[in-house]
Amino acid sequence: MSIPRIASLQQQSISEPPPPPLYIITPTYRRPEQLAELTRLGYTLKHVVNLYWLVIEDAEEPTPQVTKLLQKINVPFSHLVAQMPAKYRKNKVKPRGVSNRNRGLEWIRANASDGVLYFADDDNTYDVEIFDEMRYTKKVSMWPVGLITKFGVSSPIVKNGTVVGFYDGWIGGRKYPVDMASFSVSVRFLLSRPNASMPYKPGYEEDGFLKSLSPLKLTEIELLASNCTEILVWHTQSKKNPNAMSLDMGKYNNTNLVHLRNILV
Repeated sequence: MSIPRIASLQQQSISEPPPPPLYIITPTYRRPEQLAELTRLGYTLKHVVNLYWLVIEDAEEPTPQVTKLLQKINVPFSHLVAQMPAKYRKNKVKPRGVSNRNRGLEWIRANASDGVLYFADDDNTYDVEIFDEMRYTKKVSMWPVGLITKFGVSSPIVKNGTVVGFYDGWIGGRKYPVDMASFSVSVRFLLSRPNASMPYKPGYEEDGFLKSLSPLKLTEIELLASNCTEILVWHTQSKKNPNAMSLDMGKYNNTNLVHLRNILV
């Protein structure tokens, strides 16, 4: 390629406006796998332009190790906290992540006017292509998510380019039987629905949130991932690890192990 041609392409790149912003809401909580999963997700998001990451912990105050990791990854971020209300903490099945996601919606309402929001849990696996596709969402976009229930996938059922139903291993009377990782929402559309929020109802969080965006017709849902024929998001789950054993300070004080133990749960 000639030097003038390279210069022309560079000038074109400089003059092009940035793509619509993405606001990624990630609920998280302290556990042995937390830093590992945030590391994986963070370095995935680092490949995506014009993105703002809202990492929201279920905690009284931000975990310093998480803040340090986010600063190292260097994706634009806010590190917030939103504890689960006390009345839900004793429940056998907890509405985990709801307070975090609602806090993220609150932040977006206060700080954003356009772009697209997406709930990205820290334990999923994402093809960066899905982020480029979702950022042009006009109202609500949807796509398949792999490794869900006995069906292996959760997806809108598409016929002639329109959603005619949903394929999911658990319908449970839901209007929108979809996974949290399977949809994105336009910020402007969210702002036009001031009462939209996520309910503290385990198993019905996605359904409740999407219903709170009504009126929304199935024909208005935008289909991504090649008309829902590809899987670009996977509902992976890390093996649960026990908390690390306490360190024998009499034996290992003044060694590197003290620093390592402070990182672990």
